[in-house]
Amino acid sequence: MPTGGWSSILDVGCGNGLFFDQLAKFGQVEGVETSREIVSPSNPHFEKIYIGPFDESFQPRNLYSLVLLLDVLEHIPEPLEALRKCMSLLKIGGTLLLTVPAFNIVWTNHDVINHHMTRYRRSTLFPLLRQAGFTIEDSAYWFHWTFPVKLGERLIEKALRLSPSNPSIPSSVVNRALRSLCSLEHRVLGPLRLPFGTTLFVRCRK
Repeated sequence: MPTGGWSSILDVGCGNGLFFDQLAKFGQVEGVETSREIVSPSNPHFEKIYIGPFDESFQPRNLYSLVLLLDVLEHIPEPLEALRKCMSLLKIGGTLLLTVPAFNIVWTNHDVINHHMTRYRRSTLFPLLRQAGFTIEDSAYWFHWTFPVKLGERLIEKALRLSPSNPSIPSSVVNRALRSLCSLEHRVLGPLRLPFGTTLFVRCRK
């Protein structure tokens, strides 16, 4: 992160501005969301969210120091166009942070329900980023422990021919336990840079 944070931040696929309060600690935040129904007019950040497609119709007045594309690219049929749009919105030297689901070998009904186009790997995502003009500065696979879990889930779904259905929401106790497990994994296994995981993180620069 630059000293003093980023002067301007764009959160693409921001939903109802869930991360805005935290992001505001690092700079002025705006967002783009394609689904009008999930953005509440009573949201205090409503005026900072552009509701519409992330294409040439989105023409902000200023460029951004940081663009976030968090679990968004996998939903887009033309990912290269979206990455080129991100490039056009960044200041010279600006940063793009993105996360995507990783490895089609762990494709499950969860991906079907969430209308994913694909799951990425470095070998499939990096060429798109370079074609869009980005310089890749860092990358890592995250959530290693969920990889065998999702692989087992995929095998069970195939064996039993299970149809996609919305899963139940875990209890707060389970959610806290899983969060702690992920934090522990990140501290212990993160420095090892393991070549697998269920999420791929990339940091790029214009």
